[in-house]
Amino acid sequence: MPRCQLSSPRLVATRAALPLAILLLAAGGLTAVGPALAQNKPRIEKAADLPRFSYRIEGKVEDTVRQAERFAAFSAAVRKDVDGVLAGYDIPDRATQRDLLTTLALIDFLDGRYAQSLARAEQVRALQDKPADKLLSGLRLRAAAFAAQQHPVGSPAHREAVAAYITRELEAAPFEVVANDVRELKASAELAGEGRVIGGLREVLQPIVDQSGALSSDFAPGLIGARYALQVNVPLKDTFAEVFTRYLAKHQVAKADIWAARDLTLAPGQGQPVRVAVWDSGVDTALFKNQVLRDAKGQPLVIAFDKYSKPAKGELMPLSPETRQRMPQLLAKVKGLSDLESNLDTPEASEVKKLLSQLPPERFKPAMEELGLVGNYTHGTHVAGITLAGNPQARLMVARIEFGHTLQPDPCPSVEGARRDAKAMQAYVDFFRKHQARVVNMSWGGSVADVEGDLEKCGIGKTADDRKALARRIFEIGRTALTKAMASAPQILFVAAAGNSGDDASFTESIPAGIDLPNLLTVGAVDLAGDEASFTSYGPTVRVHANGYLVTSEVPGGQRIAFSGTSMASPQVAGLAAKLLAMKPALKPTEVIQLIVSTAERTPDGRRNLMHPKKAFEAAGIR
Repeated sequence: MPRCQLSSPRLVATRAALPLAILLLAAGGLTAVGPALAQNKPRIEKAADLPRFSYRIEGKVEDTVRQAERFAAFSAAVRKDVDGVLAGYDIPDRATQRDLLTTLALIDFLDGRYAQSLARAEQVRALQDKPADKLLSGLRLRAAAFAAQQHPVGSPAHREAVAAYITRELEAAPFEVVANDVRELKASAELAGEGRVIGGLREVLQPIVDQSGALSSDFAPGLIGARYALQVNVPLKDTFAEVFTRYLAKHQVAKADIWAARDLTLAPGQGQPVRVAVWDSGVDTALFKNQVLRDAKGQPLVIAFDKYSKPAKGELMPLSPETRQRMPQLLAKVKGLSDLESNLDTPEASEVKKLLSQLPPERFKPAMEELGLVGNYTHGTHVAGITLAGNPQARLMVARIEFGHTLQPDPCPSVEGARRDAKAMQAYVDFFRKHQARVVNMSWGGSVADVEGDLEKCGIGKTADDRKALARRIFEIGRTALTKAMASAPQILFVAAAGNSGDDASFTESIPAGIDLPNLLTVGAVDLAGDEASFTSYGPTVRVHANGYLVTSEVPGGQRIAFSGTSMASPQVAGLAAKLLAMKPALKPTEVIQLIVSTAERTPDGRRNLMHPKKAFEAAGIR
């Protein structure tokens, strides 16, 4: 949800309602194919190596999206640059290729090149890696493009043809493979609304244009996605929702739970106390009673810094009296989003669906920022509940980060801020060392692209190349500091979430997920049956996978809600590590990692390494 500098790291918890993702409702899971084999082309080794472009925008962004002539000139410039990148560079990273060609596929459709849009989407599907993506990639776009070749877009006949196409595709797919993705598609359709699209344009992209008169190639696809959403996804939302609802009603088969048979619970008194830190947005320690470590005054053991990396107090982020009073209603919205993802027809789901699908543009900013705030507030407690589950010997210490939740960055990235971040990173790890933490869970992260995007939002940098250089400088201060801090505590095992962007964490230079250290273990997400989560990132540093799909845990106050994300997978591995250390305190971090990784079960496709707590215990000789 939030963002990262490091001065405002991004949580990698739920995938709900990020402002820019709202603008890109159009994509519908579409990803893309790569260019022909490179012939002495410059090779893109990291995402940050991609060339930058800038597009002048006169007046209102909304007018560019709504007015055909203005949009045509804009999209033609984007098309030219994307074509040039694909033709002129060797891009081995398939996620990057997908992003670039997704933009072209949407432009094709909006230009009326329906056959070309459909053909490109089919090429995309042929090159997908995840099983569900191979079946459902670009489903809504493919349906709309196929139908548009026979019927005018927006006509009743077009809607019927779209529904028929999706129905055929779904009936040919194995339910157990696509079930989660169909639920997500259904929820996306039910939440779609013009007000959210326009609100995102006004509150996220317009401020950038007001400051610089232009959008970079990082934000330009948002305009293309917005026009597609207004012309296709929003008008077809009822059609999409109906066909997905029918399919799910027809196939009410629960996926098998592989985790119950693998899990283990320590009995009270079994093993020795083990100290665990949850480095996150804060924890409601009242929920965990005797498992909380305390200082000499009997207070919970906490270290905290605010979003400016200045020392702070409190185990939970401070809330205004008004927000605290409204917290029950805010938690109901969070539960409603979770219920929608679960395909549950609850009062909370109905209420949040009504709220977001009918949201007027002028309410976009407060609504999104409110959801961001409650997401931050609940995240750390939810993670702590997963980390401590089944281990009465776990002893909790809290390391609180204050994440930003506003649409515009606060604070804006700066070298001075990055240096404060660097000092804070070391202070956190020094705290862990001082209080003898054995395991630290980190369900947050960020990348150099996040810094660059925030610089553009803040109007910092005269050109795209200026921002690129400054973002690199700021990012390297943070990455170096975090790497050095973790390396300074070789006796501590750090466990990180891979991220929810569905890309290679090493290629995007995500931190901490893409950092390679002997005492750091990065975790990807699967579901209850061990099937790869649609959102999980991957890459060479992602060495084990755990359940991160609709995992139920506590939020402040004690209510239990199901969240999805690699944030929910990481603490399951941290929890297993803590159980191993409770039973065998002499184990070193490298040995714990070896036990967890070597006993995990590699899936036939080679993409997932499913953790197996019982086998890890057996390999450690624990009975």
